[in-house]
Amino acid sequence: MSSVPPERQALVALSTASVYPETTATAFEMAKRLDFDAVEVMVGMDETSQDAAQVAHLSDYHDIPVCAVHAPCLLITQRVWGTEPWGKLRRSAEMAQQVGADVVVVHPPFRWQRDYARGFVEGIALLEEKTDLAFAVENMYPWRASSNRHMQVYAPHWDPAGYDYAHTTLDVSHASTAQVDSLELAQRLGDRLRHLHLTDGSGSAKDEHLIPGRGNQPVAALLEHLAERDFRGHLVLEVNTRRSGNRAAREADLMEALAFTRLNFASTVGLD
Repeated sequence: MSSVPPERQALVALSTASVYPETTATAFEMAKRLDFDAVEVMVGMDETSQDAAQVAHLSDYHDIPVCAVHAPCLLITQRVWGTEPWGKLRRSAEMAQQVGADVVVVHPPFRWQRDYARGFVEGIALLEEKTDLAFAVENMYPWRASSNRHMQVYAPHWDPAGYDYAHTTLDVSHASTAQVDSLELAQRLGDRLRHLHLTDGSGSAKDEHLIPGRGNQPVAALLEHLAERDFRGHLVLEVNTRRSGNRAAREADLMEALAFTRLNFASTVGLD
């Protein structure tokens, strides 16, 4: 099984969500063939994504590491691995350890998950201490019904910058939906930024996950900023290719996203 190098470097990875509605297995095959450095596994409805042994086999077969496991935090995955939220995070950690990943991506709780939300910040810190993994809490967004009506559905907040998380994930599309500048958010997160969901958005109320460069977020400047500060986390392409039309078009979109990332992230990691 391939694993993340012990001396952490910035890896350009493909999220398995980026090939939906194709499978987790397809994502590993594409990631290897298109020359990504690693894969992030989104634990979802695809049964393979829920099975650590199958994920480890795919990593070994394609000789590509798993850099992160995305816990099943979406509305559509509320019953994946049960309904107890801390149990889902512990199971995500177990998978990460079994497949050699060093990051678990997690969303903040929904407001109706009151007990979970009440001790979330402290609970994340405790999980990191017990597992020696980074639980990178992701920025989300208010749900907007119109330009002047929105609902706060995440607790303690959709923006992790103001809370005592040791590690965070910045999702550019989520920043766009929240009408936040992703470069400014990265600067606020500082050294706590461990993981990037690289995508784009137009500022719509819909979470778009556009190919980087096709929206109006400062994605190129964000990558340049991270390169300048010698970022050694993960740059994960988490894009929506459902409208690509066919396999060839999907691959072309992913190749465009990968080229954009490598062109604008001029890392000096490992150089004298």
